[in-house]
Amino acid sequence: MRVRVRGPERAERGHNYDTVTEVVAERVAASKGRISAKRLLPVARAAGYEGSARNFRRLVARQKAVWRRQNHRGRRPAVWTPGEYLVIDWADVGAGLHLFCAVLAFSRWRFVAFAANENATTTLGLIAEALAAIGGVPAKVLADRMGCLKGAVVANVVVPTPEYIRLATHYGFRPDFCHAADPESKGIVENLCGYAQSDMVVPLLTEAQLAGRPVDVHAANVAARAWCAEVNAAMHSEICAVPNDRITVERAVLQPLPSLRLEIGPPPVTRKVDRLSCIRYASARYSVPTQLIGSTVRVVVDGAKLLVVEPGGGEVLAEHELAAPGTASVLDAHYPGPRPTPSRGPRPKTTVEKQFCDLGPDAAAFLVGAAAIGNTRLGSELEVLLALGAAHGVETLVAALHRAVAFHRFRAADVRSILAAGTAAPQPRPAGDALVLDLPTAPTRSLDAYKLPTADTESASS
Repeated sequence: MRVRVRGPERAERGHNYDTVTEVVAERVAASKGRISAKRLLPVARAAGYEGSARNFRRLVARQKAVWRRQNHRGRRPAVWTPGEYLVIDWADVGAGLHLFCAVLAFSRWRFVAFAANENATTTLGLIAEALAAIGGVPAKVLADRMGCLKGAVVANVVVPTPEYIRLATHYGFRPDFCHAADPESKGIVENLCGYAQSDMVVPLLTEAQLAGRPVDVHAANVAARAWCAEVNAAMHSEICAVPNDRITVERAVLQPLPSLRLEIGPPPVTRKVDRLSCIRYASARYSVPTQLIGSTVRVVVDGAKLLVVEPGGGEVLAEHELAAPGTASVLDAHYPGPRPTPSRGPRPKTTVEKQFCDLGPDAAAFLVGAAAIGNTRLGSELEVLLALGAAHGVETLVAALHRAVAFHRFRAADVRSILAAGTAAPQPRPAGDALVLDLPTAPTRSLDAYKLPTADTESASS
Protein backbone atom coordinates (compact mmCIF):
# COMPACT_ATOMS: atom_id res chain seq x y z
CA MET A 1 0.00 0.00 0.00
CA ARG A 2 1.37 3.29 -1.11
CA VAL A 3 1.05 6.30 1.08
CA ARG A 4 1.24 9.68 -0.60
CA VAL A 5 2.81 12.31 1.57
CA ARG A 6 1.79 15.86 0.82
CA GLY A 7 4.72 18.19 0.85
CA PRO A 8 4.76 21.71 2.13
CA GLU A 9 2.42 24.17 0.43
CA ARG A 10 3.96 26.19 -2.31
CA ALA A 11 4.23 29.84 -1.55
CA GLU A 12 2.49 32.13 -3.99
CA ARG A 13 4.82 33.79 -6.37
CA GLY A 14 4.97 37.55 -6.36
CA HIS A 15 4.42 39.76 -9.37
CA ASN A 16 6.16 42.90 -10.40
CA TYR A 17 2.84 44.79 -10.39
CA ASP A 18 1.82 43.94 -6.81
CA THR A 19 2.85 47.36 -5.58
CA VAL A 20 0.38 49.13 -7.88
CA THR A 21 -2.55 46.72 -7.58
CA GLU A 22 -4.46 48.96 -5.18
CA VAL A 23 -3.88 52.01 -7.38
CA VAL A 24 -5.25 50.16 -10.42
CA ALA A 25 -8.24 48.78 -8.47
CA GLU A 26 -9.09 52.29 -7.28
CA ARG A 27 -8.94 53.76 -10.79
CA VAL A 28 -10.98 50.90 -12.27
CA ALA A 29 -13.68 51.36 -9.64
CA ALA A 30 -13.76 55.13 -10.17
CA SER A 31 -14.21 54.68 -13.93
CA LYS A 32 -16.77 51.87 -13.50
CA GLY A 33 -14.55 49.46 -15.38
CA ARG A 34 -14.16 51.65 -18.47
CA ILE A 35 -10.60 52.99 -18.18
CA SER A 36 -8.00 51.38 -20.46
CA ALA A 37 -4.61 49.95 -19.50
CA LYS A 38 -2.95 52.37 -21.91
CA ARG A 39 -4.14 55.36 -19.86
CA LEU A 40 -3.41 53.68 -16.52
CA LEU A 41 0.17 52.80 -17.38
CA PRO A 42 1.60 56.33 -16.83
CA VAL A 43 -0.11 56.44 -13.42
CA ALA A 44 1.38 53.05 -12.53
CA ARG A 45 4.83 54.17 -13.70
CA ALA A 46 4.61 57.18 -11.43
CA ALA A 47 3.62 54.85 -8.56
CA GLY A 48 6.74 52.72 -9.03
CA TYR A 49 5.77 50.07 -11.61
CA GLU A 50 8.81 49.03 -13.67
CA GLY A 51 7.44 46.04 -15.59
CA SER A 52 6.32 45.69 -19.18
CA ALA A 53 3.13 47.10 -20.69
CA ARG A 54 2.00 43.59 -21.59
CA ASN A 55 2.20 42.37 -18.02
CA PHE A 56 0.39 45.51 -16.84
CA ARG A 57 -2.50 44.82 -19.23
CA ARG A 58 -2.98 41.48 -17.48
CA LEU A 59 -3.35 43.28 -14.14
CA VAL A 60 -5.91 45.76 -15.54
CA ALA A 61 -7.93 42.98 -17.19
CA ARG A 62 -7.99 41.02 -13.92
CA GLN A 63 -9.10 44.04 -11.88
CA LYS A 64 -11.86 44.83 -14.40
CA ALA A 65 -13.17 41.26 -14.21
CA VAL A 66 -13.19 41.48 -10.38
CA TRP A 67 -15.06 44.83 -10.52
CA ARG A 68 -17.70 43.45 -12.94
CA ARG A 69 -18.34 40.42 -10.75
CA GLN A 70 -18.83 42.61 -7.70
CA ASN A 71 -20.94 45.20 -9.53
CA HIS A 72 -23.27 43.14 -11.66
CA ARG A 73 -26.40 45.07 -12.62
CA GLY A 74 -28.58 42.08 -11.92
CA ARG A 75 -30.07 42.18 -15.45
CA ARG A 76 -31.91 39.06 -16.52
CA PRO A 77 -33.84 37.98 -19.63
CA ALA A 78 -37.25 39.56 -20.05
CA VAL A 79 -40.34 37.45 -19.52
CA TRP A 80 -43.24 38.92 -21.52
CA THR A 81 -46.83 38.10 -20.71
CA PRO A 82 -49.67 38.33 -23.24
CA GLY A 83 -51.33 41.71 -23.53
CA GLU A 84 -48.81 43.50 -21.31
CA TYR A 85 -46.43 45.64 -23.41
CA LEU A 86 -46.22 47.48 -26.69
CA VAL A 87 -42.65 48.82 -27.08
CA ILE A 88 -42.00 51.80 -29.39
CA ASP A 89 -38.97 53.71 -30.68
CA TRP A 90 -37.80 56.08 -33.44
CA ALA A 91 -34.86 55.75 -35.86
CA ASP A 92 -33.46 58.44 -38.15
CA VAL A 93 -32.73 56.64 -41.43
CA GLY A 94 -31.57 59.66 -43.47
CA ALA A 95 -32.88 61.18 -46.71
CA GLY A 96 -35.34 63.19 -44.63
CA LEU A 97 -37.10 60.05 -43.37
CA HIS A 98 -37.74 58.86 -39.82
CA LEU A 99 -38.74 55.29 -39.02
CA PHE A 100 -41.29 54.57 -36.28
CA CYS A 101 -41.07 51.02 -34.88
CA ALA A 102 -43.47 49.24 -32.54
CA VAL A 103 -43.49 45.61 -31.44
CA LEU A 104 -46.02 43.71 -29.36
CA ALA A 105 -43.72 42.09 -26.82
CA PHE A 106 -45.33 38.67 -26.34
CA SER A 107 -46.29 37.82 -29.91
CA ARG A 108 -43.39 39.77 -31.53
CA TRP A 109 -45.92 41.29 -33.95
CA ARG A 110 -44.17 44.23 -35.64
CA PHE A 111 -45.40 47.57 -36.97
CA VAL A 112 -43.20 50.09 -38.82
CA ALA A 113 -44.06 53.35 -40.59
CA PHE A 114 -42.19 56.28 -42.10
CA ALA A 115 -42.68 59.95 -41.24
CA ALA A 116 -41.07 63.27 -42.09
CA ASN A 117 -40.51 64.25 -38.43
CA GLU A 118 -40.62 62.96 -34.87
CA ASN A 119 -42.82 65.60 -33.27
CA ALA A 120 -45.57 64.90 -30.76
CA THR A 121 -48.46 64.95 -33.24
CA THR A 122 -46.73 62.45 -35.53
CA THR A 123 -45.74 60.14 -32.66
CA LEU A 124 -49.19 60.10 -31.08
CA GLY A 125 -50.80 59.52 -34.46
CA LEU A 126 -48.54 56.56 -35.20
CA ILE A 127 -49.20 55.05 -31.77
CA ALA A 128 -52.92 55.21 -32.54
CA GLU A 129 -52.27 53.72 -36.00
CA ALA A 130 -50.24 50.87 -34.48
CA LEU A 131 -53.00 50.07 -32.00
CA ALA A 132 -55.55 50.06 -34.82
CA ALA A 133 -53.34 47.65 -36.82
CA ILE A 134 -52.97 45.37 -33.79
CA GLY A 135 -56.70 45.36 -33.21
CA GLY A 136 -56.51 45.90 -29.45
CA VAL A 137 -54.83 47.84 -26.66
CA PRO A 138 -52.12 46.39 -24.35
CA ALA A 139 -51.82 47.34 -20.70
CA LYS A 140 -48.66 49.47 -21.14
CA VAL A 141 -46.76 51.28 -23.87
CA LEU A 142 -43.02 51.36 -23.18
CA ALA A 143 -40.83 54.10 -24.70
CA ASP A 144 -37.55 55.80 -23.98
CA ARG A 145 -37.48 59.39 -22.75
CA MET A 146 -38.69 60.92 -26.02
CA GLY A 147 -38.78 64.69 -25.87
CA CYS A 148 -42.16 64.72 -27.62
CA LEU A 149 -43.74 62.53 -24.91
CA LYS A 150 -41.81 63.75 -21.85
CA GLY A 151 -43.26 66.72 -19.99
CA ALA A 152 -40.85 66.73 -17.03
CA VAL A 153 -38.60 64.50 -14.89
CA VAL A 154 -39.01 64.53 -11.11
CA ALA A 155 -36.86 62.25 -8.94
CA ASN A 156 -35.95 60.34 -12.13
CA VAL A 157 -39.66 59.72 -12.78
CA VAL A 158 -40.91 60.87 -16.18
CA VAL A 159 -44.03 63.00 -16.24
CA PRO A 160 -45.84 62.51 -19.59
CA THR A 161 -47.16 65.45 -21.58
CA PRO A 162 -50.89 66.27 -21.27
CA GLU A 163 -51.44 65.23 -24.91
CA TYR A 164 -49.90 61.80 -24.23
CA ILE A 165 -52.01 61.39 -21.08
CA ARG A 166 -55.10 62.29 -23.11
CA LEU A 167 -54.25 59.63 -25.70
CA ALA A 168 -53.45 56.99 -23.06
CA THR A 169 -56.70 57.71 -21.19
CA HIS A 170 -58.74 57.50 -24.39
CA TYR A 171 -57.25 54.12 -25.38
CA GLY A 172 -56.89 52.76 -21.85
CA PHE A 173 -53.16 51.99 -21.56
CA ARG A 174 -50.56 53.22 -19.07
CA PRO A 175 -47.49 55.13 -20.34
CA ASP A 176 -44.18 53.60 -19.24
CA PHE A 177 -40.69 55.03 -19.71
CA CYS A 178 -37.20 53.54 -19.57
CA HIS A 179 -34.53 54.92 -17.27
CA ALA A 180 -32.03 57.32 -18.75
CA ALA A 181 -29.20 55.67 -20.75
CA ASP A 182 -30.84 52.27 -20.43
CA PRO A 183 -31.54 51.02 -23.95
CA GLU A 184 -31.30 47.38 -22.81
CA SER A 185 -34.71 47.62 -21.15
CA LYS A 186 -36.31 48.00 -24.60
CA GLY A 187 -33.86 45.92 -26.60
CA ILE A 188 -36.79 44.15 -28.27
CA VAL A 189 -37.61 47.27 -30.27
CA GLU A 190 -33.95 48.27 -30.66
CA ASN A 191 -33.45 45.01 -32.54
CA LEU A 192 -36.50 45.76 -34.67
CA CYS A 193 -35.07 49.18 -35.62
CA GLY A 194 -31.81 47.60 -36.74
CA TYR A 195 -33.54 44.76 -38.59
CA ALA A 196 -35.93 47.11 -40.42
CA GLN A 197 -33.10 49.39 -41.50
CA SER A 198 -30.91 46.60 -42.87
CA ASP A 199 -33.70 44.54 -44.44
CA MET A 200 -36.02 47.28 -45.76
CA VAL A 201 -34.61 50.81 -45.56
CA VAL A 202 -31.22 50.16 -47.14
CA PRO A 203 -32.67 48.44 -50.28
CA LEU A 204 -35.34 51.14 -50.52
CA LEU A 205 -32.84 54.02 -50.41
CA THR A 206 -30.43 52.23 -52.75
CA GLU A 207 -33.12 51.67 -55.36
CA ALA A 208 -34.21 55.32 -55.16
CA GLN A 209 -30.60 56.52 -55.48
CA LEU A 210 -29.97 54.39 -58.58
CA ALA A 211 -33.22 55.65 -60.12
CA GLY A 212 -32.18 59.24 -59.41
CA ARG A 213 -35.36 60.16 -57.54
CA PRO A 214 -36.06 61.24 -53.96
CA VAL A 215 -37.78 58.89 -51.55
CA ASP A 216 -41.40 59.92 -51.00
CA VAL A 217 -42.93 59.28 -47.57
CA HIS A 218 -46.10 57.83 -49.08
CA ALA A 219 -44.20 55.43 -51.33
CA ALA A 220 -41.97 54.44 -48.40
CA ASN A 221 -45.02 53.64 -46.27
CA VAL A 222 -46.39 51.40 -49.02
CA ALA A 223 -43.11 49.46 -48.87
CA ALA A 224 -43.28 49.41 -45.06
CA ARG A 225 -46.75 47.86 -45.06
CA ALA A 226 -45.63 45.17 -47.48
CA TRP A 227 -42.55 44.47 -45.35
CA CYS A 228 -44.63 44.15 -42.15
CA ALA A 229 -46.98 41.70 -43.86
CA GLU A 230 -43.97 39.62 -44.92
CA VAL A 231 -42.11 39.46 -41.60
CA ASN A 232 -45.24 38.94 -39.48
CA ALA A 233 -46.14 35.91 -41.59
CA ALA A 234 -42.67 34.32 -41.27
CA MET A 235 -41.27 32.17 -38.47
CA HIS A 236 -39.65 34.27 -35.72
CA SER A 237 -36.28 32.82 -34.73
CA GLU A 238 -36.56 33.85 -31.05
CA ILE A 239 -40.02 32.48 -30.22
CA CYS A 240 -40.06 29.76 -32.93
CA ALA A 241 -43.58 30.81 -33.89
CA VAL A 242 -45.31 32.97 -36.49
CA PRO A 243 -46.26 36.41 -35.07
CA ASN A 244 -49.57 36.38 -36.95
CA ASP A 245 -50.47 33.17 -35.12
CA ARG A 246 -49.30 34.43 -31.73
CA ILE A 247 -51.22 37.71 -32.02
CA THR A 248 -54.42 35.77 -32.56
CA VAL A 249 -53.95 34.31 -29.09
CA GLU A 250 -52.87 37.63 -27.60
CA ARG A 251 -55.89 39.55 -28.94
CA ALA A 252 -58.04 37.57 -26.52
CA VAL A 253 -56.47 39.43 -23.58
CA LEU A 254 -56.03 42.84 -25.22
CA GLN A 255 -58.42 45.63 -24.34
CA PRO A 256 -60.84 46.54 -27.14
CA LEU A 257 -60.27 49.65 -29.21
CA PRO A 258 -62.48 52.65 -28.37
CA SER A 259 -65.44 53.15 -30.67
CA LEU A 260 -64.26 56.64 -31.65
CA ARG A 261 -60.73 57.54 -32.68
CA LEU A 262 -59.21 60.45 -30.81
CA GLU A 263 -58.53 63.66 -32.74
CA ILE A 264 -54.77 64.14 -32.44
CA GLY A 265 -52.97 67.43 -32.88
CA PRO A 266 -54.39 70.90 -33.28
CA PRO A 267 -58.05 71.28 -34.20
CA PRO A 268 -58.86 70.84 -37.88
CA VAL A 269 -58.44 73.91 -40.08
CA THR A 270 -61.46 74.91 -42.15
CA ARG A 271 -61.60 77.41 -44.98
CA LYS A 272 -64.33 78.93 -47.13
CA VAL A 273 -63.84 78.76 -50.89
CA ASP A 274 -63.76 82.28 -52.34
CA ARG A 275 -65.06 83.56 -55.69
CA LEU A 276 -61.76 82.66 -57.38
CA SER A 277 -62.37 79.00 -56.43
CA CYS A 278 -59.40 79.13 -54.04
CA ILE A 279 -58.68 78.86 -50.34
CA ARG A 280 -55.97 80.64 -48.39
CA TYR A 281 -53.63 78.83 -46.03
CA ALA A 282 -50.42 80.23 -44.53
CA SER A 283 -50.61 83.28 -46.81
CA ALA A 284 -50.75 81.13 -49.97
CA ARG A 285 -53.62 80.35 -52.34
CA TYR A 286 -54.70 76.85 -53.38
CA SER A 287 -57.31 76.10 -56.04
CA VAL A 288 -60.29 73.76 -55.62
CA PRO A 289 -63.00 72.69 -58.10
CA THR A 290 -65.30 75.56 -59.08
CA GLN A 291 -68.35 73.61 -57.88
CA LEU A 292 -67.19 74.27 -54.29
CA ILE A 293 -67.32 78.09 -54.48
CA GLY A 294 -68.95 79.37 -51.31
CA SER A 295 -68.69 76.04 -49.43
CA THR A 296 -66.54 75.22 -46.38
CA VAL A 297 -63.74 72.65 -46.69
CA ARG A 298 -61.16 71.15 -44.35
CA VAL A 299 -57.41 71.62 -44.80
CA VAL A 300 -54.98 68.83 -43.83
CA VAL A 301 -51.20 69.19 -44.09
CA ASP A 302 -49.53 65.82 -44.70
CA GLY A 303 -45.76 66.28 -44.84
CA ALA A 304 -45.01 68.39 -47.90
CA LYS A 305 -48.55 68.08 -49.27
CA LEU A 306 -51.72 70.03 -48.56
CA LEU A 307 -55.00 68.14 -48.85
CA VAL A 308 -58.40 69.81 -49.21
CA VAL A 309 -60.89 67.39 -47.65
CA GLU A 310 -64.67 67.29 -47.56
CA PRO A 311 -65.62 67.92 -43.88
CA GLY A 312 -68.26 65.23 -43.56
CA GLY A 313 -67.06 62.18 -45.47
CA GLY A 314 -63.34 62.84 -45.60
CA GLU A 315 -63.13 62.73 -49.41
CA VAL A 316 -60.01 64.39 -50.80
CA LEU A 317 -61.20 67.20 -53.07
CA ALA A 318 -57.82 68.66 -54.06
CA GLU A 319 -54.15 67.93 -53.47
CA HIS A 320 -51.29 70.45 -53.73
CA GLU A 321 -47.63 70.76 -52.89
CA LEU A 322 -47.11 73.27 -50.07
CA ALA A 323 -46.56 76.71 -51.58
CA ALA A 324 -44.48 79.57 -50.22
CA PRO A 325 -46.28 82.53 -48.63
CA GLY A 326 -47.53 85.00 -51.19
CA THR A 327 -47.66 82.43 -54.03
CA ALA A 328 -50.50 80.41 -55.54
CA SER A 329 -50.88 76.76 -56.53
CA VAL A 330 -53.54 76.69 -59.26
CA LEU A 331 -54.50 73.57 -61.21
CA ASP A 332 -56.28 73.94 -64.57
CA ALA A 333 -58.24 70.74 -63.83
CA HIS A 334 -60.22 72.67 -61.19
CA TYR A 335 -61.54 75.11 -63.82
CA PRO A 336 -63.62 74.64 -67.00
CA GLY A 337 -60.55 74.91 -69.22
CA PRO A 338 -56.92 76.01 -69.41
CA ARG A 339 -55.96 79.47 -68.25
CA PRO A 340 -56.83 82.02 -70.98
CA THR A 341 -54.21 84.42 -72.22
CA PRO A 342 -54.66 87.87 -70.68
CA SER A 343 -56.51 90.13 -73.16
CA ARG A 344 -55.81 93.86 -73.24
CA GLY A 345 -57.57 94.47 -76.56
CA PRO A 346 -59.76 97.45 -77.43
CA ARG A 347 -63.29 97.77 -76.09
CA PRO A 348 -65.11 100.23 -78.35
CA LYS A 349 -67.77 102.51 -76.92
CA THR A 350 -68.58 105.22 -79.48
CA THR A 351 -70.10 104.60 -82.90
CA VAL A 352 -66.88 105.53 -84.73
CA GLU A 353 -64.82 103.20 -82.52
CA LYS A 354 -67.25 100.34 -83.08
CA GLN A 355 -67.23 100.86 -86.87
CA PHE A 356 -63.42 100.88 -86.95
CA CYS A 357 -63.03 97.80 -84.70
CA ASP A 358 -65.58 95.94 -86.85
CA LEU A 359 -62.97 95.98 -89.64
CA GLY A 360 -61.27 93.04 -87.94
CA PRO A 361 -58.07 92.10 -86.07
CA ASP A 362 -55.89 94.30 -88.33
CA ALA A 363 -57.85 97.35 -87.23
CA ALA A 364 -57.55 96.32 -83.57
CA ALA A 365 -53.78 95.80 -83.96
CA PHE A 366 -53.48 99.23 -85.64
CA LEU A 367 -55.42 100.80 -82.77
CA VAL A 368 -53.22 99.21 -80.07
CA GLY A 369 -50.00 100.08 -81.93
CA ALA A 370 -51.05 103.69 -82.46
CA ALA A 371 -51.78 104.02 -78.77
CA ALA A 372 -48.40 102.49 -77.91
CA ILE A 373 -46.46 105.15 -79.89
CA GLY A 374 -48.41 107.95 -78.21
CA ASN A 375 -50.61 109.07 -81.13
CA THR A 376 -52.77 111.53 -79.21
CA ARG A 377 -54.79 112.39 -82.35
CA LEU A 378 -55.90 108.80 -82.80
CA GLY A 379 -59.52 109.53 -81.87
CA SER A 380 -59.98 112.07 -84.67
CA GLU A 381 -57.96 110.03 -87.17
CA LEU A 382 -60.39 107.11 -86.90
CA GLU A 383 -62.93 109.14 -88.88
CA VAL A 384 -60.28 109.88 -91.54
CA LEU A 385 -59.49 106.17 -91.82
CA LEU A 386 -63.17 105.26 -92.15
CA ALA A 387 -63.49 107.88 -94.91
CA LEU A 388 -60.52 106.27 -96.69
CA GLY A 389 -62.34 102.97 -96.48
CA ALA A 390 -65.40 104.48 -98.08
CA ALA A 391 -63.25 105.88 -100.92
CA HIS A 392 -60.96 102.87 -101.61
CA GLY A 393 -63.07 100.02 -100.33
CA VAL A 394 -63.09 98.13 -97.05
CA GLU A 395 -60.85 95.29 -98.25
CA THR A 396 -58.27 97.70 -99.61
CA LEU A 397 -58.29 99.65 -96.33
CA VAL A 398 -57.87 96.45 -94.30
CA ALA A 399 -54.90 95.45 -96.47
CA ALA A 400 -53.37 98.90 -95.99
CA LEU A 401 -53.88 98.64 -92.19
CA HIS A 402 -52.19 95.22 -92.24
CA ARG A 403 -49.20 96.67 -94.10
CA ALA A 404 -49.07 99.65 -91.72
CA VAL A 405 -48.97 97.32 -88.71
CA ALA A 406 -46.23 95.22 -90.32
CA PHE A 407 -44.02 98.28 -90.86
CA HIS A 408 -45.02 100.04 -87.58
CA ARG A 409 -46.63 103.07 -89.27
CA PHE A 410 -49.56 104.07 -87.09
CA ARG A 411 -50.84 107.40 -88.40
CA ALA A 412 -53.64 108.20 -90.84
CA ALA A 413 -51.15 109.87 -93.20
CA ASP A 414 -49.15 106.63 -93.37
CA VAL A 415 -52.24 104.66 -94.34
CA ARG A 416 -53.09 107.27 -96.97
CA SER A 417 -49.59 106.91 -98.43
CA ILE A 418 -49.94 103.14 -98.61
CA LEU A 419 -53.28 103.47 -100.39
CA ALA A 420 -51.81 106.02 -102.81
CA ALA A 421 -48.92 103.70 -103.70
CA GLY A 422 -51.36 100.92 -104.46
CA THR A 423 -49.88 97.92 -106.18
CA ALA A 424 -46.60 99.78 -106.77
CA ALA A 425 -45.62 99.24 -103.14
CA PRO A 426 -43.20 96.34 -102.72
CA GLN A 427 -44.56 93.20 -101.09
CA PRO A 428 -41.73 91.54 -99.15
CA ARG A 429 -42.09 87.93 -98.30
CA PRO A 430 -40.33 85.91 -95.61
CA ALA A 431 -37.59 83.55 -96.61
CA GLY A 432 -38.88 80.16 -97.68
CA ASP A 433 -37.42 76.69 -98.03
CA ALA A 434 -34.37 75.95 -100.17
CA LEU A 435 -35.10 75.70 -103.91
CA VAL A 436 -34.44 72.20 -105.18
CA LEU A 437 -34.18 71.80 -109.00
CA ASP A 438 -33.55 68.76 -111.19
CA LEU A 439 -30.81 70.02 -113.52
CA PRO A 440 -30.47 68.40 -117.02
CA THR A 441 -27.56 66.09 -117.64
CA ALA A 442 -24.99 66.96 -120.31
CA PRO A 443 -22.87 64.48 -122.32
CA THR A 444 -19.30 64.15 -121.15
CA ARG A 445 -16.06 63.21 -122.94
CA SER A 446 -12.85 61.64 -121.77
CA LEU A 447 -9.84 63.82 -120.98
CA ASP A 448 -7.91 62.11 -123.75
CA ALA A 449 -10.00 64.05 -126.25
CA TYR A 450 -8.37 67.26 -125.08
CA LYS A 451 -4.71 66.16 -125.56
CA LEU A 452 -2.56 68.22 -127.97
CA PRO A 453 -1.26 66.32 -131.00
CA THR A 454 2.48 65.35 -130.95
CA ALA A 455 5.04 64.94 -133.86
CA ASP A 456 4.70 61.18 -133.88
CA THR A 457 0.98 61.48 -134.10
CA GLU A 458 1.20 63.95 -137.05
CA SER A 459 3.60 61.71 -139.04
CA ALA A 460 1.44 58.70 -138.44
CA SER A 461 -1.59 60.53 -139.69
CA SER A 462 0.23 61.68 -142.85
